[in-house]
Amino acid sequence: MTLRLDSLKANNGARRRKLRKGRGIAAGQGASCGFGMRGQKSRSGRPTRPGFEGGQMPLYRRVPKLKHFPLVNSKSFTVINVSALDELKPGSTVNLDSLVKEGLVTSPKHPLKVLGNGNLKIKLIVQAASFTSTAKSKIEAAGGSCEILD
Repeated sequence: MTLRLDSLKANNGARRRKLRKGRGIAAGQGASCGFGMRGQKSRSGRPTRPGFEGGQMPLYRRVPKLKHFPLVNSKSFTVINVSALDELKPGSTVNLDSLVKEGLVTSPKHPLKVLGNGNLKIKLIVQAASFTSTAKSKIEAAGGSCEILD
């Protein structure tokens, strides 16, 4: 005998008949069908949606509001303020490598981000992954330029 899709059938005893609930006392699951007497969980349809806690703020909504839950996929930067750039010589190109050579950055693990704390009086070409809006405006006000690296 060849095995074909139309000749397949389940083994004897593998499939049981569906229990017919609510068909009288003698049927075994008559009247309340195993849902008890009264109350929210005995009614037809799903009693409550998954995660519902009776009106209390559910766990999946209150947990991220608590402390010590880190941002998922957070970005890390090596940061430097505009005030530190004021010590460099005018007209120079500033990037992560040049800052390490100057000794202004000691641990260049992450991309460079320039923050806007302090004043800048000299013209610089600054290459960084990110700038704050105040840092960008201070660099351009001093006559320099900001280049965003990928």
